[in-house]
Amino acid sequence: MSGLTPTVFLLALGVGFVAGVVKGMVGFAMPMVMISGLSSLISPELALAGLLLSTVAANAQQALRQGLDEAWASVKSFKVFLIVGGVMLLLAAQMVSVIPAHVLLLVIGLAVSLFTALQLIGFSPELRERSPKVEGVVAAVAGMIGGVSGIWGPPTVMYLSALDVEKRDSLRIQGVIYGLGAVLLVVSHIGSGVLNARTWPFSAIMLVPALIGMQLGFRFHDRIDQKSFKRLTQIVLFVAGLNLIRRGLMG
Repeated sequence: MSGLTPTVFLLALGVGFVAGVVKGMVGFAMPMVMISGLSSLISPELALAGLLLSTVAANAQQALRQGLDEAWASVKSFKVFLIVGGVMLLLAAQMVSVIPAHVLLLVIGLAVSLFTALQLIGFSPELRERSPKVEGVVAAVAGMIGGVSGIWGPPTVMYLSALDVEKRDSLRIQGVIYGLGAVLLVVSHIGSGVLNARTWPFSAIMLVPALIGMQLGFRFHDRIDQKSFKRLTQIVLFVAGLNLIRRGLMG
């Protein structure tokens, strides 16, 4: 915290607020917005620490929006995804401290750009029925990406879209998956050293703009055409992903 200038600190709060608005509107992308924006201002590891507590709190709100019974039903229905993704997340999280910063930025940028590019061109694979094997593979990929970057949304959203899950159910399921994953991520990065005595105050402060933004995002979600906002979000994320790729390639 002592190494942040007032300007950088205010910009970081702004990133948290925007991430919260996006999360409230479309149900995902908070980690992607935060890691993309914060990594342009501060070190990748501090950026990752900054999103941890906000992600837990935001997804708890999203998962419980229809009540505890509905959330628990989603946990039981997607137990394979949660177990496999959780194990891979715990394993991958321990690699953060040994991965060079530019490699981490490149991995994050590629994941964000690929996902948003596919969505922007209208590509959406379809699955006629759920398969434990396919679900396990998607969960493993999501867990690995989430462990090193805090981002596990892209594979999850692609999978739910392929299953053509109803919009209301999709948002709740995402909240459950991301929420439990976020709890594991916090535990993992206490162990990896990313979340420590020096970084947790920054993560705690980021809760304020993120949760305020999320409440505003919920209002937009209820009143304004979500499809248009989702497409705008994809464009912004695509540009942010390209910027991270550029920084990663520059080393």
